[in-house]
Amino acid sequence: MSFTVGLGARIRKSPFYEAMSAHGMTYASVYNKMVLPESFGDPEAEYKALVERVSLWDVACERQVEVVGPDAFELVQYVSARDMAGCAVGRVRYAPICDHEGTLINDPMILKLAEDRFWFSIADSDLLLWIQAIGAERGLDCRVFEPDVSPLGVQGPRSEDVMVDMLGEWVRDVPFFGFVDVEHDGIPFVLCRSGWSGQGGFELFLTDGSRGSDLWKAVWEAGEPYGIHPGGPMSDERIESGLFSYGTDCGGDASPLEVGLGRFLSLDREDDFVGKAALLAERERGPARRLVKVLLSGERLAVPSEHPWPVYAGGAGGAGGVGGAGGVAVWRCWRRGWNRAVGGVVTEARFEPGAGPGVV
Repeated sequence: MSFTVGLGARIRKSPFYEAMSAHGMTYASVYNKMVLPESFGDPEAEYKALVERVSLWDVACERQVEVVGPDAFELVQYVSARDMAGCAVGRVRYAPICDHEGTLINDPMILKLAEDRFWFSIADSDLLLWIQAIGAERGLDCRVFEPDVSPLGVQGPRSEDVMVDMLGEWVRDVPFFGFVDVEHDGIPFVLCRSGWSGQGGFELFLTDGSRGSDLWKAVWEAGEPYGIHPGGPMSDERIESGLFSYGTDCGGDASPLEVGLGRFLSLDREDDFVGKAALLAERERGPARRLVKVLLSGERLAVPSEHPWPVYAGGAGGAGGVGGAGGVAVWRCWRRGWNRAVGGVVTEARFEPGAGPGVV
């Protein structure tokens, strides 16, 4: 089934929207109430550009939540399940955010711009309202708001060469999850070595929304010698690279321990944080579910998964099912190197590789 979704005040356009549209955007979704361009009519060409050359993405939907003020660090530390105490200015940490029950509600990057200023680069949920509420409830002296910041993604093995040609050789010294303030031809942005792919790349956090088309053009012109191609975050590539997708790999009731994010939790730190008690208890008893990858039979499917599939122990008709001894398949993709389909399944933790459920 296909239909048209109208754009209005409730679905925002990014500063790069006009430039992306001019390149023939054919498929988009909505993320953080903003248009997220995902395809330009040729997914295979877009995949090839990402893994072999360089791809340009409008990821302004990764909205920022800024926390600034005398108590900014105290608030950031309290809402983050990962310890931010050792994070230096100019560096980034991936930090799961949980509610008081230990449920994962977002998995942002946190950029430390100053000792009293931070950006949360968020996944698809209203984290702004959550952090505002926590700060107000605790009476902390800091401001929490959405700044005029919009990331532009430059991803792929030639992305560094593109940025060097555009900005200079110093770009090669920017570390992974490090960032630098930049002004290029009067366009202000923060250059960060990060991005939602396993191919390497950068995110350019534009800090003046009126210059979106200018920044797009500057990157495009620098990338033309390297075969730059418009694209967007690709589920197939992120799955091949083992990257987590909040909202896809789990629903609204999963804990970070269930979906393989335990290594990013600082459960043994001395200070308290939201969800700590629940996560400690879960670690003690063990997670009830886990996210696993499975091999799927059948031909390549041309359409994305719109709904989870039921999973049964022992195949169709086996014991249990959703809510019983099985689980749900939350995504599928075609693994090009294997020439077959793979899927992601949220299932009971007791299943071991080779003895788990079957997808039907």
